[in-house]
Amino acid sequence: MTIPIVYLACPYTDPNPAVRLGRYKLATKAAAYIATHGLVVYSPITMTHPMDLIMGGMTKKPNSNYWYEFDEAFMEVCARMIVLMIDGWESSKGVKREIDFFNRKRRQIIYLPPDELRKPWSNILELRKYD
Repeated sequence: MTIPIVYLACPYTDPNPAVRLGRYKLATKAAAYIATHGLVVYSPITMTHPMDLIMGGMTKKPNSNYWYEFDEAFMEVCARMIVLMIDGWESSKGVKREIDFFNRKRRQIIYLPPDELRKPWSNILELRKYD
């Protein structure tokens, strides 16, 4: 049996580097939380924030379309999505595109408020059901 991969969505882009760093830390904390509940999780912000820091000093760096295509390659293999409801998630163009992708594929989407990261997770039984 293959364990389904959960895609973790949250906002990232902001002109303020401190906001991006904070979002990276929250995404990574959420990914660890999800993993401790026995799920396989892919967190694009956890993976790509360090890359963004390195690319920041480069003259040629990828645009938002590149990052969406990058993330879409991972979304294709993810069975479900969790949206981390941190500040900016409702206005994030990236999160909106990710939600639209999972809706088009008719894949489950769970909305996770950040204060839930301090509690046992009630939705875990639902997510652990394999297709």
